[in-house]
Amino acid sequence: MPASPQQESVVDRLVEANKRYAAEFTDPGMDARPVQKVAVVACMDARLDLHAALGLQLGDCHTIRNAGGVVTDDVIRSLTISQRALGTRSVVLIHHTGCGLLNLTEDFRYELEAEVGQRPSWAVEAFRDTDQDVRQSMERVRTSPFLLHTDDVRGFVFDVTTGLLREIDPAIDPEP
Repeated sequence: MPASPQQESVVDRLVEANKRYAAEFTDPGMDARPVQKVAVVACMDARLDLHAALGLQLGDCHTIRNAGGVVTDDVIRSLTISQRALGTRSVVLIHHTGCGLLNLTEDFRYELEAEVGQRPSWAVEAFRDTDQDVRQSMERVRTSPFLLHTDDVRGFVFDVTTGLLREIDPAIDPEP
């Protein structure tokens, strides 16, 4: 049920913004195949404006976002469809400084279980070392049997205070 005018919700404001957008909208005449043939996997953090940060326009890429930007089974599913059905060839992985997953552990699942009576079937995918988690994500992409194109997979950490990307070398092993 829609909120009353005094209680307008965020969703109500988004719907109104969409009406204004649609009034000026023109079909760009493109299909779902990204012009740049690239898929970007990134964190859902609201501070990351990926299109602006990467100089991308509408239609340039597929964007797959989740908590942490980690490569999960569902990310592999999306990348597989992106590559096999829609022609992408490159994968860019982007984590960022100050990620909320740095402050969580897998205990989060047990806390949820205690609260709601059921443990989630998914992993939190929390991490302590952002660079190492980017390496792990790159390795998951590179070793997936479902992906056709694993030779152009690069990982980065986005600095939320400077806006700069720092590339992660996949060959560097973490310190013991």
